[in-house]
Amino acid sequence: MSDRVVRIAAGQGFWGDWLEAPVRQVRGGPIDYLMMDYLAEVTMSIMQKQKSRDPRAGYARDFVPLMERILPDIVERGIKVTSNAGGVNPRGCAEAVLEVARKLGLAGRLRVGLVTGDDILDRLDDLIRRGHPLADMETGRPLSEIRDTVLSANAYLGMAPIVEALRGGADVVVTGRVTDTGLTLGPIFHEFGWSPEDWDKVAAGTVAGHIIECGAQASGGNLLKGWRSVKGMADPGFPIAEASPDGTFVVTKHPGTGGVVSVASVTEQLVYEMGDPRNYITPDGVADFTSIRLRQRGRDRVEVSGIRGTPKTPMLKVSIAYFYGYKAVGTLVYAWPEAFDKAKAADRILRRRLADLGLEFEQILTEFVGVDATHGRLSGRPPADLPEVQLRVGVRARDRAPVVRFTREIAPLVLTGPPSVTGFAGGRPAVEEVVAYWPALIDRREIEQHVKVDILSA
Repeated sequence: MSDRVVRIAAGQGFWGDWLEAPVRQVRGGPIDYLMMDYLAEVTMSIMQKQKSRDPRAGYARDFVPLMERILPDIVERGIKVTSNAGGVNPRGCAEAVLEVARKLGLAGRLRVGLVTGDDILDRLDDLIRRGHPLADMETGRPLSEIRDTVLSANAYLGMAPIVEALRGGADVVVTGRVTDTGLTLGPIFHEFGWSPEDWDKVAAGTVAGHIIECGAQASGGNLLKGWRSVKGMADPGFPIAEASPDGTFVVTKHPGTGGVVSVASVTEQLVYEMGDPRNYITPDGVADFTSIRLRQRGRDRVEVSGIRGTPKTPMLKVSIAYFYGYKAVGTLVYAWPEAFDKAKAADRILRRRLADLGLEFEQILTEFVGVDATHGRLSGRPPADLPEVQLRVGVRARDRAPVVRFTREIAPLVLTGPPSVTGFAGGRPAVEEVVAYWPALIDRREIEQHVKVDILSA
């Protein structure tokens, strides 16, 4: 058995993650791949709205300046990059990366793989007409009920197009809605030449991808057990998966960086968005999380082994976002003495005024930050005399007008309600559009799983 190891480093866990992480991963020690994950369900709808206003937008703009910083290092060290930063405009993202490469004088030394095919927004009417209901997985309602309000629709692709791009010689692979795990799974399968029907290997690579997909959340960030003992979080080391040909891998980080890689940190990331532990479903296969074995193999080194998998399902998940209505959230801070009582009184007054105006809301939600906003009823009775309490009131309605009126009613409480308001600044609350999530399934035969891959030369 070969002792060869492939190192896949996490560089971003979401759109807005620490901008220094990719730079430090590339320069901090040996890696073979840099994986950068940008997409969440709501992110796709935000990108689609951006693209509707500007056809050149629709991708993670942070990705391009980051690549400008690290492309010379990537080319010099032979590191390859996989990222779903392309969002709903992967071609625009890939072209922006190539433009940066030209500016850096890397023409002819860098090739960018472009993965498309996940965006099915323009195909929805045809799919519905041909008998694909794209029903909400939670309610069973057919998509036709809200078709006119749909903002984005993207099928989750797996590792196949990434493998194809890498085999075609891509140094940087830019995708749309490829699964978080696929960004790691693709490089592993490309390097080891595993069969895509070796379900245990698929499961192993999937688990590796799941562990590092959220960046430093697997290496000490957001750690519940023993968080006080985690040192150096001003300079956290992002996780690296060291994959071996037998399907085992080690989770680690660069030496000298902050954070910690432990059985506890890896376990907490494993249960993140896990669902049924025996059936973690991806486009590539199904992983059994109950088969995972973790073992500490030294400082900041956790071995992961024993992973079992089963065949992929006939369906792919589709992430659909649609316009639902409007919302606004306003806050007031009440100071000691009797801060909680003042906040409760202000809430009663505000609700009475809204009712007297005849305004109709789908929901009015009140939270008392410092009392019950995080744990609700679990917090029990608050201390008798809290030093301060933030009143946070949110409203949601299908129409914009009542939400606008709410934003004009909360500020007057400063002078027409209980005393000692502080912390009110910035003007009236903003009215925001509500983007709702509609998860659906589609027959995978309707999606070009291998997709079209363009290798664009700089």
